Amino acid sequence: MMRGRASLLLLAALLLAGCADAPAPRATPAQPPSPAGAADTCGAGPYAALVGAEATALERVLIMRELRVIRPGMPVTADLRANRLNFEIDRADRIARIYCG
Repeated sequence: MMRGRASLLLLAALLLAGCADAPAPRATPAQPPSPAGAADTCGAGPYAALVGAEATALERVLIMRELRVIRPGMPVTADLRANRLNFEIDRADRIARIYCG
């Protein structure tokens, strides 16, 4: 009985040791937080360099995922889709923000 408990405790210790010292995530370019502080669940990070570019830059980028382009004054649904990529365009017709939701 005692040997079984010792084996179980050793197994638990080994499993917990495997969780320690996880590598730190790679840094990505600074990006304004998405609504409600959501994480980058849609893969917006690689497109961060487009912030400040003319909206026509989106025509030259192949994006194979759910997305929407939001222009000033455009009505937008309030449904939150963690995997949807949003490009917010400002009044100067530049990409102002990229976020998930």
